[in-house]
Amino acid sequence: MAAQTTNPSKGGEPGAFAAFLASIGGGFLSAAQTTGGMTILLARILSRVLRIKVDGRELWKNLYKMAVKSLPIVVVTALFTGAIMVIQAATIVKRYGAEGLLGWGAGFGTLREIAPLLTALMISGRVGANNTAELGTMVVTEQLDALRVLAIDPISFLIAPRFIAIVSTLFMMTLFADALALLGAAYTGQALLGVSPTTFYNGLTAGLLGFGDVANGLLKSVVFGLVMALASCYFGLSTSGGAPGVGRAVNATVVTSAAGVFVLDYLVSFALGG
Repeated sequence: MAAQTTNPSKGGEPGAFAAFLASIGGGFLSAAQTTGGMTILLARILSRVLRIKVDGRELWKNLYKMAVKSLPIVVVTALFTGAIMVIQAATIVKRYGAEGLLGWGAGFGTLREIAPLLTALMISGRVGANNTAELGTMVVTEQLDALRVLAIDPISFLIAPRFIAIVSTLFMMTLFADALALLGAAYTGQALLGVSPTTFYNGLTAGLLGFGDVANGLLKSVVFGLVMALASCYFGLSTSGGAPGVGRAVNATVVTSAAGVFVLDYLVSFALGG
């Protein structure tokens, strides 16, 4: 009796469908493992922070490296962000003669959305990737194992200070970005539309914008900082496979941080109504 065979040219055979389901299931399992690992790491970090078991010298060193040295790129990004906001609004302002609303239009988008979002992406590329590379290199060269041998807790000595530094950096850089973006918008409006900085700032502070708009963007910066800090520390500590593993960890950090920033941006905006 001849054995039945499956024609591989026909679509929808059980093997291909099973492979498709396996790939989907593998993706969900990988995402669940990453989320669970980051949650456990967050709990371990918070336990050290609440007990004030954080190395102060390492914290100040990382604040200087992450915050102070990030100022130049944040300054350039923020100034041009404000200028771009005015350029995009120039057509509408000219058509309707709404020069008095230029400050509100540029300020609303900048304070609530653009400044925290672009600052987070810039800090993620500069600080998050660098933090993962440093931690990953320490893991593959067994420096963290050496700390444990010396009875030094790596979470208290290395991870918690970096976590605090990244969240603080993003919060402070967002404050700078808010101010500098509005400065760039004001003087770009004067150069392109003839709107004086006084008119711009009168429109900005005429009551249409308030502290809630600033707080909205600052809250987003803290949330973005949390996901960036967790992603960079988690993938750094999970590095394996030598030098190629460090590269894979950095890539995973950048992708996860960017995706997390946009997802959390939507959730926070939805929860706060904008």
